[in-house]
Amino acid sequence: MEHLYVISYDISEPKRWRRVFRIMKGYGEWLQLSVFQCRLNKMRMLQLEAALGDAMNHQEDHVLILDIGPAENVSPNVRSLGKQFTPVVREAVIV
Repeated sequence: MEHLYVISYDISEPKRWRRVFRIMKGYGEWLQLSVFQCRLNKMRMLQLEAALGDAMNHQEDHVLILDIGPAENVSPNVRSLGKQFTPVVREAVIV
């Protein structure tokens, strides 16, 4: 079962910020400078947390993970000013 997550981060050093950004691009959709929305099952979430934990400095950086709930049943009520907000949609991925 997949959940919808909103993940934001505050990384104090540019090199680590770029590393975290690259990690996040592999797991979700970029919304704003340091904000992503991700649709992940439990295993993928654990993999993401481990990757982020390795990339960040735990004394200087901060990652915030909001679990919005089961992705199938969630219809985020988001108000957006400016650019339109589009929630992540389930899609088949061909590898």
